[in-house]
Amino acid sequence: MQDPYLYITLAAASLAGLSILTAAGLRGWNGWLELKRAELIRYSQSEDSGPPTAAARIEVADLKERIRKLEAIAAGVDL
Repeated sequence: MQDPYLYITLAAASLAGLSILTAAGLRGWNGWLELKRAELIRYSQSEDSGPPTAAARIEVADLKERIRKLEAIAAGVDL
């Protein structure tokens, strides 16, 4: 017959290990959420910096041209 203290010790050690893993996971999750909050705050502050630069407008125009070409290809039109 097995010693009942062995089962109690194994259960307690398993519970302690699970508690440690859960605490570490929650701490990591909270850190990740804080990182995302900081990124959102930084992004929202950078948007209010003023009108777009010339380089940004050129890049948007280039992207619009690429989209137009891709839509033409999808529609089967030769350019």
